[in-house]
Amino acid sequence: MTADDSLLTAAIGATALLYAAVGQAGATGYLAWFALFGMDAPMMKVSALALNVVVAAIGTMQFARAGMVDWRSAAPFCVAGVPCAFLGGALYLPGSIYGPVIGALLLLTAVQMVWQLLRKAGEVLPYRAPRLPPAVLSGALVGFASGLTGAGGGIFLAPILARLRWYEVRRAAGITATYNLVGSLAGLAGSLSTQGQFAPSLPVWAIAAAAGAVIGSTLGARFLPPTVMRMILASILVIAGAKLISS
Repeated sequence: MTADDSLLTAAIGATALLYAAVGQAGATGYLAWFALFGMDAPMMKVSALALNVVVAAIGTMQFARAGMVDWRSAAPFCVAGVPCAFLGGALYLPGSIYGPVIGALLLLTAVQMVWQLLRKAGEVLPYRAPRLPPAVLSGALVGFASGLTGAGGGIFLAPILARLRWYEVRRAAGITATYNLVGSLAGLAGSLSTQGQFAPSLPVWAIAAAAGAVIGSTLGARFLPPTVMRMILASILVIAGAKLISS
């Protein structure tokens, strides 16, 4: 293993840890690292989705054990997201287009989340679970976008849940972890059905990602307060957005 391989493996493990702490699986982070290391776009997409499946599976189990996964609330998002993620995964979007667009979206989302944290307590609106139509629509749109870009979906769904105040942050983390798992599986299947191939080092990266996911999801499910979790997510969005734009 070369120095670059070791560095990328360590970066993947650290990325998985940070993302898993807030119910995410890290696909945008993996995509950013892959771009920096010069990986081809089709290989980037399927490799990121494969790592997402590993981390999301661990995260879902950890959050479920902590009683943070509301399966009934997650169902509309997941059922609508799976076929759309498969369809998006079967399509190819050039990196020169999706990088800047998604990077800008992540940066905007981070700004919105920080703004919410800085609001006074008296200005905070109550949480209100969505009706079925908006939940299904959100799941479908996020699923298509996640499959198309290889981003997994949770990184887009989490800001929606937070911005519209559908669920409190811990419950939202459990929902996004579950959505990440099914969305990544569907997107991966769609990508492999048309084009794309796994990176040769994927098994090693999967081990590093799994180790990071166990640590991160344990911290997020049991120890980190909601405010800290939200700040971590905002920080990750800034880093991922900047890297996607720059690469």
